Amino acid sequence: MDFLDRVRPFGLLVLRCALALIFIYHGYDKYSYGIAAVKAYMTGLGLPAFCAYLAIGLELGGGALLLLGLLTRPVAILFFGEMVVAVYSAHMGHGIKAVPQYEFAMITGAACLALATTGAGSASLDAMLFGRRGGGRKGA
Repeated sequence: MDFLDRVRPFGLLVLRCALALIFIYHGYDKYSYGIAAVKAYMTGLGLPAFCAYLAIGLELGGGALLLLGLLTRPVAILFFGEMVVAVYSAHMGHGIKAVPQYEFAMITGAACLALATTGAGSASLDAMLFGRRGGGRKGA
């Protein structure tokens, strides 16, 4: 086992905490604008109004779960889906070459996909409660 394998739990912890901070911040930002404003924004993008509730709930609740490392894989998959929708509905209006328009949502979604495929790591409630480590398999 080399050094990077030994620090994998720390790397996954940092990734989870960074993503949690980002999503909690953005969820609170949406909440503070008010549900009516978020609904108007969502419908302006062509999305159903209920997506405002989904986005705020996922970002606040899912962000808290990521911070704890609880239900990490399903939450990360939901965030990945949210970021795919964000890239295509809100940020890619000027085409694929408009990278500055969608780069944040793209890298955040990619980080969520990486977290979903690796799991929370051993420094998580998932590991404590379910015996899951980095690879999601017991003892991995």
